[in-house]
Amino acid sequence: MPKIEEIINENKVWQILEETKNPSPNQIRKILKKALRKRGLNLKEVGFLLNTKEPSLIKEMFSVSAKIKKEIYGERLVFFAPLYISNFCVNDCEYCGFHVRNLAPRKKLTMEEIKQQVEILINMGHKRILLECGEDPKENPIEYVLEAIKTIYATKSAKGEIRRVNVNIAATTIENYRKLKSVGIGTYQLFQETYHQATYEKLHHGPKADYERQLFAHDRAIKAGIDDVGLGVLFGLFDHRFDTLALVSHAQYLEKKYGIGPHTISVPRLQPAPTVDLSPYSSYLINEKDLLKIISILRMAVPYTGMIVSTRERPEIRKKAFEIGISQTSAGSRTNPGGYGKKETLAQFSLQDHRSLDEVVESVLRQKLLPSFCTACYRSGRTGKKIMRLLKPGKIQYLCRPNAILTFKEYLEDYATSKVKKLGLKIINRYLKQISDDNIRMETENRLKRIENGERDLYF
Repeated sequence: MPKIEEIINENKVWQILEETKNPSPNQIRKILKKALRKRGLNLKEVGFLLNTKEPSLIKEMFSVSAKIKKEIYGERLVFFAPLYISNFCVNDCEYCGFHVRNLAPRKKLTMEEIKQQVEILINMGHKRILLECGEDPKENPIEYVLEAIKTIYATKSAKGEIRRVNVNIAATTIENYRKLKSVGIGTYQLFQETYHQATYEKLHHGPKADYERQLFAHDRAIKAGIDDVGLGVLFGLFDHRFDTLALVSHAQYLEKKYGIGPHTISVPRLQPAPTVDLSPYSSYLINEKDLLKIISILRMAVPYTGMIVSTRERPEIRKKAFEIGISQTSAGSRTNPGGYGKKETLAQFSLQDHRSLDEVVESVLRQKLLPSFCTACYRSGRTGKKIMRLLKPGKIQYLCRPNAILTFKEYLEDYATSKVKKLGLKIINRYLKQISDDNIRMETENRLKRIENGERDLYF
């Protein structure tokens, strides 16, 4: 395993933040010009952007990151839903509603209950699930997680099925990551929460308190054959400038060592949770403007990565985030086991966007964005280095635009309200015309007709 300093050198991070104080407008504009080349930024350049406070310069940053997002990911916005299968947890993390000090009743879904939850999600229109559960070797062993994944894939509805299960579970062993790989997971996500080691160790009690176990989890997952991994920070636990720089450093480490940067970067922000006291974090809590700035900087620093914002944030902020860098989002979410169907069980944290999937889709359409439920790359073997070869030069759009159109057409046929269907067909026609390859465009038109006639799961 690597040394901590290979991923995050705390002294170097603090030094960069000190050296990049009070950047000049010329320095910032020079960095923005470089960012437009879509090759990423070094840590010092990220430091200058983080220390920028001038509103007009931040506005320019948003403009540049929006351009980068459009050139690499286009107009697409990929949707998924989290599925919490158990809130049993042996850890006592200060910021989490699942911590052991919370004496609320716990819930672990049976396979039949998981099937019922999946059926609800399918009938909403979802095709991707992010499986989540607390860490508890007795209640949530790896065998339980594996059986849950198999149950999700095996669950069918008259309207379809879940085509990809991504996973966010506690750091584990190479052997267990191999088991996850064997049942066909997509991306393995794990957030460092905070990269500041002293703060990390202070906030965590239980197995998760092992900073190195958490930090090196992605290395173990990659060695086990999982080539799509996701990073993230829980912003609000420590100085967001430090954690953003550390997050970029981790991304650069993965790229350098394995030739595969993070498939996704998530930007969750600390939110209220049952029995959680937010007062100790008052000096670190970030506002919505700070979050948008972080999203913009990360899009410029790691341009190829998929970026995720969840329903932790208000609709108005999510809307802006979709413009300046976010390419994936959850919708219609619940953070408690059995939550789809309104069962009252312990939730991990509070949500700020309570809209249904259809309501979020409608809002996205009014932004002239294209909702996508595509899972084609996973099932076509376009992962790891293969997907990076398409993402970095922006070539992924040649496949993703038609695939997004096809999966969205399925949504419109099977799930959408009449109002959303009308808006959606206009958006499909708008982006169908922008498919530059004549053969692909004509084949997409052909497949759209096949979907109208009842066929499903057509992809390039």
